[in-house]
Amino acid sequence: MNIDYLIFSLIVVVAPGTGVLYTVANGLVGGHRRSIVAAFGCTMGIVPHLGAAVFGLAALLHTSAVAFQIVKIAGVAYLIYLAWGALQEKGEMAVEKGEGKRSWRGVAVKGFLINILNPKLSIFFLAFLPQFISPSVTNVTVQMLLMGGIFMVLTLVVFIGYGVCAASVRSHIISSPRVMTWVRRLFAGAFLGLGIKLALAER
Repeated sequence: MNIDYLIFSLIVVVAPGTGVLYTVANGLVGGHRRSIVAAFGCTMGIVPHLGAAVFGLAALLHTSAVAFQIVKIAGVAYLIYLAWGALQEKGEMAVEKGEGKRSWRGVAVKGFLINILNPKLSIFFLAFLPQFISPSVTNVTVQMLLMGGIFMVLTLVVFIGYGVCAASVRSHIISSPRVMTWVRRLFAGAFLGLGIKLALAER
């Protein structure tokens, strides 16, 4: 495997984005296990985009303004929903006692939706993977799927790292209602900011 691909992938994954933010938020309010579930959901949200890039469907988002806008609007609306939920005491940032087990399926699904509703991810893969395909490779599809799988593994490992680190300091944060209020506002502002960024995104 091309070492340049691994380095570039790691840089992309480590850079804080919506998935990292969501995983960290779940680590803070729900503990280690909930952060791992969130990381898994975000990672699985990569699968449709990878499949779209490998089989050429991402080109539709790249060439069709209507298709791109539909997915983008859905993504922006979802991020605004997450921002609103973060502000509510019983929403996304609701503190759970111990290792939160509340609706793990819901946590994973929301993480999945965060990535699947980002049209830039499909276009990213469409432009990103072909650059690292070796000219000597006979089966390009298998090579792209392998590279995408590696990207997903890196995503899962890094996101879990972020989440576990957040969970390790949760007791210091949730012990103060005032601090927790500001944390909710911080995450709400971050989700809203990412929504605005996506809204301004071009194809």
